[in-house]
Amino acid sequence: MEFSAQAIATFLGGQVEGNPDIKVNTVAKIEEGKPGALSFLSNPKYEKYIYETQSSVVLVNNDLVLEQEVSCTLIRVPNAYESFAKLLELVNQAKGAKTGVHKQAAIEPSATIGQDAYIGAFVYIGENVTIGKNTKIYPNSYIGDNAKVGDNTIIYAGVKVYDECVVGSSCVLHAGAVIGSDGFGFAPQPDGSYHKIPQIGNVVLEDNVEIGANTTIDRATMGSTIIRKGAKLDNLIQIAHNVDIGENTVIAAQTGIAGSTKIGKNCMFGGQVGIIGHISIAEGVKLSAQTGISNSVKKPGEVLIGSPAMSAGQFHRSFVLFRNFPEIRKEIDSIRRRLDAISE
Repeated sequence: MEFSAQAIATFLGGQVEGNPDIKVNTVAKIEEGKPGALSFLSNPKYEKYIYETQSSVVLVNNDLVLEQEVSCTLIRVPNAYESFAKLLELVNQAKGAKTGVHKQAAIEPSATIGQDAYIGAFVYIGENVTIGKNTKIYPNSYIGDNAKVGDNTIIYAGVKVYDECVVGSSCVLHAGAVIGSDGFGFAPQPDGSYHKIPQIGNVVLEDNVEIGANTTIDRATMGSTIIRKGAKLDNLIQIAHNVDIGENTVIAAQTGIAGSTKIGKNCMFGGQVGIIGHISIAEGVKLSAQTGISNSVKKPGEVLIGSPAMSAGQFHRSFVLFRNFPEIRKEIDSIRRRLDAISE
């Protein structure tokens, strides 16, 4: 599929600088540009590449000031990154949407499949399941009894949605995600063994939630584990039973959140964050990678680093001392030796 610079600018509400009739048929990073490609520049760190890129068209911010001539055609927009994302979404939609039920899919008679849904090979859909319209379920996925999946949701290959769980509309579940496995509930016994506590709740993913590959979300002991609308979870995350994650919160890979913890909306967690159970985290909190949280965070918008966690300012001040410990140790030893000499 081919688009002219002018057609792209019209779609994005941008302005063309250069040849409005030049056409592009692919996308590329600006440093790897080639003729016929569309690129974008939003980070000033990459500005040097605009003077040497081979891309035919480059999206740039309105406020970009060029230091020299460029060979490519520019499209100026308020936010080049957001505009490029819109174009990628358009390209993705243009690939063609799958519909229909594969002959090797297994669907229980009591299940309801919405209009224009796609059910791939070796998918199993259990009893009384409801699948929304235009939803795509790719091969080797499992949807358990009484589960519900909303409209326009994409469930990639190998996803498991256990019994009774609810997946909202316009969600994306990437390959290998497990929704609704048992929470880690075991009661210690006098003889040192453990008795399994039945997990009879479910998981609820609200609308516009995205779950990364091989992320696991445990069903509640009772009630629901809830991922609220707009939340985005990266790959390889563990969410324990009865956790409640707020709207539009984003969590990076390898984070673990223990049971019954409540996360506010609009939070941002880096990779490998660890959070104990039965605490709460306020809205807008930011946790740096590998931060360990052992107490509730009550201040909205707080930025925390380290394990155990401390404020960003306190961490940076402490790190200056930590980094200089060898020299501080030498000074202390030198002072001790001088004091010993005086006392003798």
